[in-house]
Amino acid sequence: MDHPDSGKAIKRTLRGEILAVRRQLPEDDAQEAAVRLAERALELPELATARTVAAYVSVGSEPGTRALLDTLHARGTRVLLPVLLPDNDLDWAAYDGPASLARVQHSGKMALLEPSGPRLGPDAVLEADAVLLPGLAVDGRGMRLGRGGGSYDRVLARLERAGAGPALVVLLYDAEVVAHVPGEAHDRPVRAVVTPSGVRRFG
Repeated sequence: MDHPDSGKAIKRTLRGEILAVRRQLPEDDAQEAAVRLAERALELPELATARTVAAYVSVGSEPGTRALLDTLHARGTRVLLPVLLPDNDLDWAAYDGPASLARVQHSGKMALLEPSGPRLGPDAVLEADAVLLPGLAVDGRGMRLGRGGGSYDRVLARLERAGAGPALVVLLYDAEVVAHVPGEAHDRPVRAVVTPSGVRRFG
């Protein structure tokens, strides 16, 4: 375990570096990466057999998820998408195609695309067979670097408290699989990372 303060500082630096690289990615490259990411993710047995997948709508320079969401929805998988709450926790609602998304501007944060259907409550994620997580990096142990808002730390803690064991999968660009992500006591490893070039699994 890294010293908490030094770990947080390293995480901050790493976040800044990765976000800077993402912002420089040409739009054409980002769109091509999103198509390949969807193809790789859909090869995962965990997604092929999942009745319910908790996912998210990519924004800005994040690895694109829209093609993946649409394919999952078209094949009959129930897709849950997050709705950001004022305390940074996540509620959930079902994805029913692109027309079911609404642009929501949260105070002090970037605008997000969120599902406009009925809210199902924060515990709806407990029904998921697989959870697709946003992130900025993952290391060889499967430790994920998030954006630092804590929303998904709450989701993972909720899953753990309930004894739920969905497949945790993070979606990244190829260069974001790194040598080391500093760990904190609450961090939990993911089962796999999907990048445009393939899938890597962790023990």
